[in-house]
Amino acid sequence: MVLKTFGWSFAVTALGLVAAVFYGGWTAFGVVAILSILEISLSFDNAVVNAGILKKMNAFWQKIFLTIGILIAVFGMRLVFPVVIVAISAQLGPIEAVDLALTDKDRYQELVTDAHPAIAAFGGMFLLMIFLDFIFEDRDIKWLGWLERPLAKLGKVDMLSVCIALIVLLVTSMTFATHAHLHAGPADKAETVLLSGIGGLITYMVVGGLSGYFEGKLEEEEEREHEAEEEAARTGRKKPPIVLAGQAAFFMFLYLEVLDASFSFDGVIGAFAITNDIVLMALGLGIGAMYVRSLTVYLVRQGTLDDYVYLEHGAHYAIGALAVILLVTIQYEISEIITGMVGVVLIGWSFWSSVRRNRALAAAEGEAGSDDKTEVQSGV
Repeated sequence: MVLKTFGWSFAVTALGLVAAVFYGGWTAFGVVAILSILEISLSFDNAVVNAGILKKMNAFWQKIFLTIGILIAVFGMRLVFPVVIVAISAQLGPIEAVDLALTDKDRYQELVTDAHPAIAAFGGMFLLMIFLDFIFEDRDIKWLGWLERPLAKLGKVDMLSVCIALIVLLVTSMTFATHAHLHAGPADKAETVLLSGIGGLITYMVVGGLSGYFEGKLEEEEEREHEAEEEAARTGRKKPPIVLAGQAAFFMFLYLEVLDASFSFDGVIGAFAITNDIVLMALGLGIGAMYVRSLTVYLVRQGTLDDYVYLEHGAHYAIGALAVILLVTIQYEISEIITGMVGVVLIGWSFWSSVRRNRALAAAEGEAGSDDKTEVQSGV
């Protein structure tokens, strides 16, 4: 199971590290290894959230997620995205931006640093909306009940998530953005942050809304199929063919890709603290992205989210923390170690809480079984 799921990740790791040695020797090997670990540690919560969505998709779309999806994740976000950001911010052509990335790495890093406020605002708002919609939803299973119960009641207010997100964006544009950290020193990027944040909010509402709509259509089709199967079993007629919900799966796939893009912002920006070589960056972050993809599928196939019910909660709290961190980094530098550790601690805590819950349920079932056995024996 492990080899089947992580086989491609192992192969890409070997090829990537060998390519790094040929490209820049053992120093490049070390840089790529560090970047890979950085990407995995920063994106573990991404894998947990992705798994919650991917488990609703069939095997075909899971394969698409691991093939076409990984091409988008590695080449789109880890290689093309930084170049596109530089091209837009510096008003350069794509070829000129690539040439700059390969020949003038210091200038390239400066341009990416200057684009960071816009990237952080877009990604921060997208992730913040994911977190807010999660905590304001009334769920049967609650991890931090003392917090989630009152928030679920507040969630009955229409558009509350959007209102809070807009307030956060407005405050950010009036505080952090007025002293944004650029390579040349502090600068006022309030307008840029405001527009980029609204762009992130709109992107979430459009993509999330479409995926939610088609997910609902998929659930309706599954209910009809289940009813048809029961009817066929009762009457003895042939089971009707299953209708594939292609649009539903496509928009969920699209939502996953946008979600992955938002998660990758901190990894791409954080990578510049280690190297400004775009080739090494693409190799290291690409290897890390492969493991995140494989881990997502592993969690789905093992049913981990069903066994450890608080993992999804921990991942969403980590998303909320990452959203806040991204917005704060518009003005202040925060170590990638802190960013990664916040996610690891929250997910580790939720995992341990899930283990304790499972043990308590097993103990309760054992006691109930013993009581039943005693009653039967006494009755005899």
